[in-house]
Amino acid sequence: MADLPVFDRSGKEVGSYSIEWTDIAPKINKQLLHDAVVMYQANLRLGTFGSKSRGQVVGSGQKMYRQKGTGHARAGSSKVCHRRGGGHAFAKHTRDFSYRLPKKAVRSATRMAIASKLRDAQVVVVDELTFEAPKTREMSQVLIALGLGGSTALVATAGNDTNIYKSVRNIPGVSVLPVSDLNALAVLGPRKLLVTKAALDVLKAG
Repeated sequence: MADLPVFDRSGKEVGSYSIEWTDIAPKINKQLLHDAVVMYQANLRLGTFGSKSRGQVVGSGQKMYRQKGTGHARAGSSKVCHRRGGGHAFAKHTRDFSYRLPKKAVRSATRMAIASKLRDAQVVVVDELTFEAPKTREMSQVLIALGLGGSTALVATAGNDTNIYKSVRNIPGVSVLPVSDLNALAVLGPRKLLVTKAALDVLKAG
């Protein structure tokens, strides 16, 4: 078993936590991780674009001028795509990019993402992380003490904690999620994963 050092809020090592990355996921499937990340990114796309095709442009359908004798190239409509004010060729229309992978695949990808962080030594364990009131300055000091200052990080907690959320939300590059809301994109995006000991217990219990 690998022993992860456990730190307090001041950055002092106060113990260790025995865990192996295989305790979270027996294997890491890169293709499944890729598929899950692409799914989450696709679901973030708005798809609120749109342009008019030739048939949607408002205007007369009358022939612009007679076919022969003008010295100009023949033309039948002012709404064609190569004329100013005309419609777009292959016009884009509003669409929904979202889709879902099977639930088992999504859950497996989340655990594989966490396991990959453990395998690559990108997990920092803190014994506890509580605030009596939202304090962004105190949270910043905790991150600096743990060696996460200036680095992107995800703070994983055992449950929803409003004070931690409000303390983190104004720090650039740092986000917070309870264990129940973790996903592959949220875990793999930041450089480090800061997890409380209680949250790690929940993950290990699976």
